[in-house]
Amino acid sequence: MRGMDLPRTAALEDARDAVLETVLGAYRMRVEITADVKYCGTWFDREPATRFGQFHLMTEGECWVSGEALECALHLRRGDLIVFPGGVRHLLSSSPDPHQPPEEEPGDTTMLCGELEFVSGNNNPIFNALPACFVVRSEQSSEAFRQLAQMLTATSRDRRWGRQMVQNKLADSLFTMAVCEYVRSAERPRGLLAAMTDARLSLALSAMHAQPGEDWTIQSLAQVAGMSRTAFAELFTATVGAPPMQYMSQWRATEARRLLGNRRLSVAAVAEMLGYRSEAAFRRFFKRLEGIGPGKARSRNADE
Repeated sequence: MRGMDLPRTAALEDARDAVLETVLGAYRMRVEITADVKYCGTWFDREPATRFGQFHLMTEGECWVSGEALECALHLRRGDLIVFPGGVRHLLSSSPDPHQPPEEEPGDTTMLCGELEFVSGNNNPIFNALPACFVVRSEQSSEAFRQLAQMLTATSRDRRWGRQMVQNKLADSLFTMAVCEYVRSAERPRGLLAAMTDARLSLALSAMHAQPGEDWTIQSLAQVAGMSRTAFAELFTATVGAPPMQYMSQWRATEARRLLGNRRLSVAAVAEMLGYRSEAAFRRFFKRLEGIGPGKARSRNADE
């Protein structure tokens, strides 16, 4: 029995990877290293709320993080990554209570700080499913995550030309991997991330994302998931936070926006790829969900 379970487990992992890859690939993301800071002695640093996400990667020493998104102060060590997807304000300090000096003089602390945001599209289901704050512990993470974090740290100390661009690309990959680490270890994920941990919903979501132009119905998606129509609809809605057909429409609009960024594809071609029998029907659908027509969306993509 265990041998028979291996192919199924691999298929489920592939389904989850496919969903994550298509969602993150459909939204253009900006990840940027903004500071390489060093703290000495007793210190604290207030980070204000921002319209974009923030993250800190510990490269040396240790620190404490507190704020409204945390029930209690968190202790970070070298290699740990803390992410605030919504950019809530927080406090970095050399001790649990920044107003009380530590019993022993702390050593030096260094960290890479950065920003992240999705610069295209609204209602990103991955971003919306992330908590206000999450931490990836180096000692509990995968070897690949640790190696990437070490590579980013080493690059920050390299003063050759192009360092900033390389740092930002590595940071982009590190954030993607951090999301994967969070999904793997989260006790109570929510939204799309929770659905990805359910074997049946993962299969349905993978099919929806892989074939957005298919004429999906609740019945056909339930068959992919191996569930009854009613049970599937109820579980999907309760887990994802939207009914299956509403989510499918939102995903088609997201794919449409991505495809419209390709000037070689006409609006009619995009409509056909997404299963619409007429360009007019596609235009009505897109404007209803996005608030603007495909042509204007294409112009905005070119301006970004």
